[in-house]
Amino acid sequence: MVATLLTLMVIFLVLGFPMLIPLIAAPLIVVILFIPNIDPIFLIQQMIQGISPYVLLAVPLFIFAADIMSTGKTSKRLLDFVGSFIGHLRGGYAITTAAACTLFGSISGSTQATVVAIGKPMRERLRSVGYKDSNAIALIINASDLALLVPPSIAMIIYALAAPRASVSELFMAGIGPAILVFTMFAVYSYIYARIKNIPMVPKATWKERLVFTRKALLPLGFPVIIIGGIYSGVFSPTEAAAISVLYALVLEVIIFRTIKITELPKIALSTGLVTSAVFILVAGGQAFSYVISYARIPQMVANNIMGGDPTALTVLFIVAIFFFIGCMFVDPIVVILILTPIFYPIAIQAGVDPIHLGVVITFQAALGSATPPFGVDIFTASAVFNKSYLDVIRGTPPYIVMLLIASILIILFEEISLFYRYFM
Repeated sequence: MVATLLTLMVIFLVLGFPMLIPLIAAPLIVVILFIPNIDPIFLIQQMIQGISPYVLLAVPLFIFAADIMSTGKTSKRLLDFVGSFIGHLRGGYAITTAAACTLFGSISGSTQATVVAIGKPMRERLRSVGYKDSNAIALIINASDLALLVPPSIAMIIYALAAPRASVSELFMAGIGPAILVFTMFAVYSYIYARIKNIPMVPKATWKERLVFTRKALLPLGFPVIIIGGIYSGVFSPTEAAAISVLYALVLEVIIFRTIKITELPKIALSTGLVTSAVFILVAGGQAFSYVISYARIPQMVANNIMGGDPTALTVLFIVAIFFFIGCMFVDPIVVILILTPIFYPIAIQAGVDPIHLGVVITFQAALGSATPPFGVDIFTASAVFNKSYLDVIRGTPPYIVMLLIASILIILFEEISLFYRYFM
């Protein structure tokens, strides 16, 4: 049964079907062939159940808020604000890019949205001071990974669906430490790279200019304050934070900044609806797939055949990291999280792994795989946005992938990087 399930998945993917088809058709065929006592209609019930959790309401709301902010001038205000303080340093524009991606990630929760919103303006700025296009694009792609680590990370919300004991609020907090670690590594590398390549420094902004840019960025910077502060203080839940984010985005872009007209909102909402429908279809299919996986006792088989009878927590984490990293190199991270989490989650919990730490490790691998050849989704997003060939896009990525791999090992070995917030609770 397991071999048939995996074979059908591979066949459908090789034939070029969209991910939805193998995700739903493969378990359906397996149920018909091997589990006659289960009515195939039950899989439809599982799919409906998969998109029923209340926390999923946060996904379209956060996407809508991000679409509104991307259409407006929020990304430019954030770039100007960060650039005015660190743009004049050695490697300042590269550090600005990483910092802006982190800040915009706290608005969008999506790596692809960050590539588009931050990548377009920063690519030109980086090239204007002497960066090669390949290095500029590589930095943008990999710095955008930070969007999956900082709240409101959509990947973390999806993980929480498959992990019964994982709190979305805690996951949001746990991603901040790894994000700071990666940003620091990128900043140090950018400084060293700029010195070696003798990248010229740009003029230092005056304090008057900094005050102007700070004033313009104050309201957009309210997003992470609302999301992190509101959730952590217990004022509202992640789903309520998402709804407030939409309202906040509308007030900023439509009423205060007036960068979006009311007549443009239906078009933005349509874009959000298309993305949301794709996510929800995958979530529904993932629930059906997860049910068949559980019925086939695949987690127990993995525990016995791959990890041994009684694996340690560290062994489980490294194997989880390898599987998720490889999976996200080929398939959309949401799909990988939906399929693999039900397999490894019970094994990890039994081995004593903290479910929040596990979620951060999995999310980090999703972020890493999203920007890693051969089929990282951010690579193709950048290729389309910048109108560059696949090889041009990946040419400058190796140093960043190495740094992310090092960060991944550190996060696995030292859970305090993720769980630091518990010292303040």
